Amino acid sequence: MVLLLQARPSITGAELARELEVSERTVTRDAAALSEAGIPVYADRGRAGGYRLIGGYRTRLTGLGRTEAEALFLSGVPSALREMGLADAASAARLKVSAALLPELRDASHTVAQRFHLDAPGWWREPETPELLPRIADAVWDDLRITVRYRRRDAEVRRELEPYGLVLKAGIWYLAARAEGGFRVYRVDRFTAVEPDGTHFTRDEDFDLPGFWGERADQFARSILREMAVVRLTPAGARGLPHVTDRTAAEEAVREAGEPDEQGRLTVTLPIESHEVALAQLLALGPEAEVLGPPELRALFAEAARRTAERYE
Repeated sequence: MVLLLQARPSITGAELARELEVSERTVTRDAAALSEAGIPVYADRGRAGGYRLIGGYRTRLTGLGRTEAEALFLSGVPSALREMGLADAASAARLKVSAALLPELRDASHTVAQRFHLDAPGWWREPETPELLPRIADAVWDDLRITVRYRRRDAEVRRELEPYGLVLKAGIWYLAARAEGGFRVYRVDRFTAVEPDGTHFTRDEDFDLPGFWGERADQFARSILREMAVVRLTPAGARGLPHVTDRTAAEEAVREAGEPDEQGRLTVTLPIESHEVALAQLLALGPEAEVLGPPELRALFAEAARRTAERYE
């Protein structure tokens, strides 16, 4: 209740009851108990009344339990904070939180660091921090419009953007920004110049970064799957298919397949990016997958199988 009252100038008993999932009678009783404990809760009577804290009262972080304190130190990816230029700010915040905790909880940061480590980049690649990332992160924090130059295929284009949010996906940074025509996604490592123009933009309060990213990522994954392959899979091949190609497409293909044949094999229609990509992906299943069509793709697999057999004769 105290935290809710700190966050708002005034809040009604009905609103408190709804937020805390208790009755209004419980709110009244608890407000009286807080007042008796020395916390300055004041109740305004009447239709426009409500509860508020007087005198600028602020509670300390003594209400945190051990699990809550440890979860607080776990939040955030250290490498991402460092790449955005926020490592010093994050370190200062952790020190302030540690100082405000009860003495028996001040080892929370150490206990978490020794048990959990978040490593964002993917395997088999050396992480590279885009040079312009800190400048973009500053613009995101301050809602500053930016003028950028961006590599697109073999040309550079100039754009004026309203930077809404940054996303780190498998070690690659992306910027979600509003440009002329709506919201778009840009790879940060393709920016060659970023200049804030000194003006602030008004953020769309309905914009939801996680929801926007999830929708666009799904659209992108589906947009590159322009062709179809017909594949016969053994039970092991059906289990392995989501691990070698687009997981969503593979799971849908297996789910929508008909009944297995007398040998337990499923025939699926699988969306693929291209014949060459499908060859590289489905070869990982070895004899657990047989490509039935299209004929051009089957011929590629037959040739790969022939050359492989020659290697092992």
